[in-house]
Amino acid sequence: MLCCLWRRKRRRKARSQYEELLSTVPSVPACSAPVILVSQGSLAKPGEIPFTLPPRFMAQDHNNLKNVEEKEEGEEIKMETRRDILAHRGSLSVSRWYPVGTVLAGLYSVPPLNEVVAPPPGMATRLCFSVEYRHSSEQLMVSLLRLGNLPPRFHGNVTLVELRLLPDDRRPRQAKARGTGPDPEFNDCFVFQVSGVCVSQSTLSVCVLSVEQHGKRHAVGRVLFPLEGELGQAGRVLWRDLETEDDTQCSELGDVQISLSYSPSLQRLSVVVLRARGLQLLTDAGVCVQVSLQIHTQAVKIKRSSVVKGESDTHFSYRMTFKLRPQHLDEACLRFELQQPQDVRSEPPVLLGVLVLGPFMYARGPQLQHWMDMVNTPQEPVKLWHGLCRAT
Repeated sequence: MLCCLWRRKRRRKARSQYEELLSTVPSVPACSAPVILVSQGSLAKPGEIPFTLPPRFMAQDHNNLKNVEEKEEGEEIKMETRRDILAHRGSLSVSRWYPVGTVLAGLYSVPPLNEVVAPPPGMATRLCFSVEYRHSSEQLMVSLLRLGNLPPRFHGNVTLVELRLLPDDRRPRQAKARGTGPDPEFNDCFVFQVSGVCVSQSTLSVCVLSVEQHGKRHAVGRVLFPLEGELGQAGRVLWRDLETEDDTQCSELGDVQISLSYSPSLQRLSVVVLRARGLQLLTDAGVCVQVSLQIHTQAVKIKRSSVVKGESDTHFSYRMTFKLRPQHLDEACLRFELQQPQDVRSEPPVLLGVLVLGPFMYARGPQLQHWMDMVNTPQEPVKLWHGLCRAT
């Protein structure tokens, strides 16, 4: 009986002590530093952050320390009183915390991104980004900031960006712009895991796409950023002009424009050889293109276009289809050969250049990217220019 009476008396004493903390103006020890008192009945203004002073920064006398030691003896009483206070005071209910004031969030507002990283003068479409390599974790950090001077026909569309780290990255990382208009912003960060030996041999590929409301995609341009010698100044803001199809320079042997699309339901690979430019023609006999579908080292199907008369810039518009199962997409490739026939038909044609499009087993760089874009967007034609190479 005496024990119950003593415990009930201790509970009443503890509740009376915590009721003092619930008063409108909290008591502050006389020896503490000046603080700004905040009424518990008033709410913080919009844009203000409540700020309190932890108990470890408050001076206490010996009597307060003695009371604290007495309170810690009854664990059950302590838990009940804490729950009671939390129900009444919310985030400012911790024992011996004193409200100091509010922090005005408006004083620390971040200026708009277009004022911090303004584009350089000129009307070219530019991409703003930064790269940083962390040797300790072997991570390449790519911060995608914004676009500048987007063409007017794309202002109302959604802007997407696909990032790859060539030649080994097979799957693109995507970012969606936060808004529309001529200067869409991204503010996204991407992490690529790459060793310190390979990072200097890699190239960052950034493709900018404009997506209409019904889902049709248009290629705006591309930025190829070799990382060799560019990682000395970590985190610096970079501006690079987007390369469009018309701006892309021809290779030594010339370029060819290819369109690819794949239908998984029909198991059909559609190929269109649109045109070629910058070809090194030997005679005026014309040009033809030969396309072969290969699985591993075996040529499954070979198709050849008719001879087209023309100069170094030739329009083919040659369409063909191949039967290809989905499980063979990672094992097959397309080989394009631009040939010029000889005056004597019995002699083999002259090989002007070779192009191979396929997965990681066969291709790298833009050739690999074109194939992966075709796989990732089924039944959607993907058109791209490629430089011709010499036969090996």
